[in-house]
Amino acid sequence: MNRKQNGTSASNGKPTSNGHSRPKRDVSPPKRFDGVHMGAWVDLLPSSWKPYIQLARLSPPVPLLLIFFPHLFGVAHAAVVQDSPLPDTLRIAAILFGGSFFFSNAIHGWNDLIDAPIDAQIPRTRNRPIPRGAISPRAAFVFTASQALMALCFFFPLPVDAAWSSIPAIVSNYYYPYSKRHTKIPQIILGVALQWAVVLGSTAMGVGNAWTDHSVLSLFFASLIWTIIYDTVYGFQDYEQDVKLGVGSTAVLFGKTYGKLILWFLSECVAALLFASGYIAGMSLVYTGIAVGGTFLSLNVMMAMVNLESPESCSWWFAYGFWGPAISISLGLLGEYAL
Repeated sequence: MNRKQNGTSASNGKPTSNGHSRPKRDVSPPKRFDGVHMGAWVDLLPSSWKPYIQLARLSPPVPLLLIFFPHLFGVAHAAVVQDSPLPDTLRIAAILFGGSFFFSNAIHGWNDLIDAPIDAQIPRTRNRPIPRGAISPRAAFVFTASQALMALCFFFPLPVDAAWSSIPAIVSNYYYPYSKRHTKIPQIILGVALQWAVVLGSTAMGVGNAWTDHSVLSLFFASLIWTIIYDTVYGFQDYEQDVKLGVGSTAVLFGKTYGKLILWFLSECVAALLFASGYIAGMSLVYTGIAVGGTFLSLNVMMAMVNLESPESCSWWFAYGFWGPAISISLGLLGEYAL
């Protein structure tokens, strides 16, 4: 007897009135940012390289850009305040982009190494290179260490103060994967880990005591809260699994009932802090209109459109929603610099 005759199907769908099965809805987790998705360009590489491309999250390269943008914010802010020469600004930005590339590889390798036992229990992440056995923990550690050493090399062309100013970012990146087990606010740790680069970028440009400059700090805190917003949206992809496993996150802390309301409030805080940063630094309407206005608009559109109940919606808005603030802040600062 075939499956049609007994009213069942390979998809285990429910039989219809005519004996045929209704296909079961595909509820597979979104592929984006699962540590497996790769662009077509990766197919050109040797097969042995592909798991490391996945481990480093190089395809799509959104994580790398999320790490570089705050460096760019810091560089551009310092260039505006100091009226720095363009060649110097481009040189520092290029050095920090190179460092961001290797630093991104290192912190994603470290995160996956520590998170492998948790990733193996979550449908979206269980096929990442370490849980599925494509990369051994020892090989992942060697890769992570090598990338960290390469990132370290990019400090040599920078002022000595830049190396010292990176310590908060290094410590918080080291602790971040553990923070999911110890706290309910790992996104704040991540915000420090990624956005302290605003201070690093300013310091690399020669700004003394950038970490005490109120304009720089306002930009840093605006970027930190931005990180909390987009990573909370990202975290809602695995909300049920994180609750079940006891993994801490601001998505779990805020909950689905009040999550969007809280994120909406935080979005307005980002715009307010950006405005404060520009006001303190004496920036013009060019910065206010582009950086503050663009960020305000893009974050509010994101909050209006994202569906925190849908992993696909959260994945899409994490992938594309970050572009609005990133481009707005960058263009606002660069536009101010061009005046």
